[in-house]
Amino acid sequence: MRTAIYAGSFDPVTNGHHDLMIRASRMFDKLIVAVATSSQKGYMFSLEERIRLVADAASAIDNATVVSFDGLLAQFVQKQKAVAIIRGLRAVSDFEYEFQLALMNRQLVQEAETVFLMPSLKYVYLSSSIVKEVALNGGDISSLVPKAVQETFTRMHVRRP
Repeated sequence: MRTAIYAGSFDPVTNGHHDLMIRASRMFDKLIVAVATSSQKGYMFSLEERIRLVADAASAIDNATVVSFDGLLAQFVQKQKAVAIIRGLRAVSDFEYEFQLALMNRQLVQEAETVFLMPSLKYVYLSSSIVKEVALNGGDISSLVPKAVQETFTRMHVRRP
């Protein structure tokens, strides 16, 4: 069974993330969507909320599972016996950082290749940071995120009139 890992903070999960999940799931027998627990980042959503929202977004993808992980992605990839790490590239500006990560992951876990996927054109500009900024300033995020994420923002009362 060929397993791929799609890791991220998903704070929050966006339609761009969901698009990559669907496309990666078609390329591999099993897709593990791994929600990072890095203590270096300040998250808007708790780990439990992020897992719930990602699981909701991935619920219709038959070969996808959602888990959390901490520590090095390379160690998690080895533990899962994955053959690929999925990374999204939105723009040329993402490439240098992602290339460095891919080379380091190759150094740490030679058994897995990094697979870069370009987003669908309608999601090229989309990021979790942009979603948070739009939502916090009262903008409409309904076309940017899965419905559960939109509902969570509404319950948080972050939208200003």
